[in-house]
Amino acid sequence: MLSGKLKHLIHLHILVFIAGFTAILGKLISLESIALVWFRMLFALVLMYLYLKFRAIHLKVTLKSLIEFCFGGIIIALHWVTFFESINQSNVSIALAMFSSGAFFASIIEPLILKRQLIWYEIIFGIIVVIGVSLIFQSEYRFINGILLGILSAFFSSLFAVFNGKLIKTHKASVISFYEFVFGVIFLSVLLFFNTYNSFSFAFFDLNKTDLFYLFILASVCTAYAFIAATHVMKYVSPYTVVLTYNLEPIYGILMALYLFGDNEKMSIPFYVGALIIIATVLANGFLKSYEAKKRKHSVK
Repeated sequence: MLSGKLKHLIHLHILVFIAGFTAILGKLISLESIALVWFRMLFALVLMYLYLKFRAIHLKVTLKSLIEFCFGGIIIALHWVTFFESINQSNVSIALAMFSSGAFFASIIEPLILKRQLIWYEIIFGIIVVIGVSLIFQSEYRFINGILLGILSAFFSSLFAVFNGKLIKTHKASVISFYEFVFGVIFLSVLLFFNTYNSFSFAFFDLNKTDLFYLFILASVCTAYAFIAATHVMKYVSPYTVVLTYNLEPIYGILMALYLFGDNEKMSIPFYVGALIIIATVLANGFLKSYEAKKRKHSVK
């Protein structure tokens, strides 16, 4: 029989697997990126609202908080749009490899927003990540649009993570996500309104059964459930373990893409070298942070 700790660790890896599967669904859904994210956020918003009602969680917040949630909702919407468009312009492997570069952006954004000093090894790791990205650029230049969109997606993801790190100190995570989904849907609705192609026409809502099924999986399992479950797991597993484990998402996603899509996902050797450099750097950064945290803990004692 599995111990409680092991069960939560297995659950965490399942959540990371689900996160990697998000990219697979982005490849399978035939909608353009903005429409895909609009439906994803709308469906997840409905599911999240039902969850909040079931748990009797109050949604009353201040105007200042609403403005902050609005910013967060726009950022996460832009992250998802650029991520799925990166897949459309290249493939799953490119999008996930570029997503891994988010740690580099976080090392720059976090000191600015949280007003802390730059850490020397983060600068070195940032340079190494740039080398890894350069290898991918040189070897897969035909996917230049997908690479640039993937990097932009990683930037938005890092900005969102750091910004939400401040919000979570004063608000419930479920309330933050609910309002961010609300504002994300509103923001994308405005973009779609000014997009003359197929925006809010009958054809826009006329989803085929396959897309509807994949969208439901994306919104329910990969968004609403994954968020609630990740919050639950963090009660039993250390934040460091959670963050470090989620860095395995590109590996799970790329392996799944290779298995499911075959030749369309096979890349050159320099690509895999570059991707390995980026992922290894992210993991090394996590290990160093854990080591420093343990040193500070012992020094306090």
